[in-house]
Amino acid sequence: MTILPFALAALVPVVLLGLGAVQGGLWVWLALAYVSVIAFALDEIIKPAALSASGEDDPLLANALSVALALGHFVLLGIGAYAVAGATGLGSAERAAAFFGFGLYFGQVSIANAHELIHRTQRGLFTLGKWVFISMLYGHVTTSHRLLHHAYVGTPKDPNFPPKGTSFYRYLPRSLWRNLTEGYRIEAARAARSGQLNPYVSYIGGAVGVLALGWLALGWAGVAALVGFGAYAQFQHAMVDYLQHYGLARRVLPDGRYAPLEAYHSWNSPHWFTALMAVNVTRHSDHHAHPGRIYPALRLTQDMPMLPYSLPAMGVIALVPPLWFRMMDRRVERVLSMAQGVGE
Repeated sequence: MTILPFALAALVPVVLLGLGAVQGGLWVWLALAYVSVIAFALDEIIKPAALSASGEDDPLLANALSVALALGHFVLLGIGAYAVAGATGLGSAERAAAFFGFGLYFGQVSIANAHELIHRTQRGLFTLGKWVFISMLYGHVTTSHRLLHHAYVGTPKDPNFPPKGTSFYRYLPRSLWRNLTEGYRIEAARAARSGQLNPYVSYIGGAVGVLALGWLALGWAGVAALVGFGAYAQFQHAMVDYLQHYGLARRVLPDGRYAPLEAYHSWNSPHWFTALMAVNVTRHSDHHAHPGRIYPALRLTQDMPMLPYSLPAMGVIALVPPLWFRMMDRRVERVLSMAQGVGE
């Protein structure tokens, strides 16, 4: 899979959002439409991607796009704060559209790309991803995602695992709190052993610095815009984890250990446009099997559980728990039953 489709899908809204923040009018509404109804329509209208392995791509090009998206994120964060705070002259409705347009981009593209970067072994790429998370007031996920979620996926020890029958509303506060506190517990223990500085200093200090810059530039309106963007991005990230792991529990073995992680412990989506815009975050089973595999090379195969609709559509459905349970609980039972049948 070449880099160009990823670049087109993820970079076009950068231009639209920038124009919308400054010009308002049609541009701001077109930017909002791109990251919402247009993305949804393209996912549903055009045939989903074939279930197959992606071709290996040049990691230099893939990393270059990730760097471009991360740097673009910081530019958009500043422009978006100015627009939403009213400093670019937008009307009230345009400012609301800008908030949701920028917020959806940060939650769907920036966070997905930062997630990709924190799995890179190169220190510069990792640090860039960490600071994207920090700018969303969410730096601690750099720790909790790698050291808790990947280590304990599909078990009660994973802050991002929603057991079957758990609504998103019940899951959300628990996930946010446990990511923060249990990530801190791990880093405090590591710092005590190594004598190095706890990275939570940079997570919290960086977030305070971002808000301080917002206050210096735009006053309390700038702080409110940045807090709003961060909260919205965190909500979306928690939703994606909920969608991609709902109910797919790893079985407890007779010796008390959990069954090995397999492809059927994550939900995936073959919908092509969402995958391109969010750098293949929808190919989640292969990401958990190979966390270091770069996004264009992530695979989608027949044995991976598939969500019935695209991630954005499933996110809307998850906001209505009775509808979500009716759609997903039987699918969970079917996947786990098949998993036991093949010897989990």
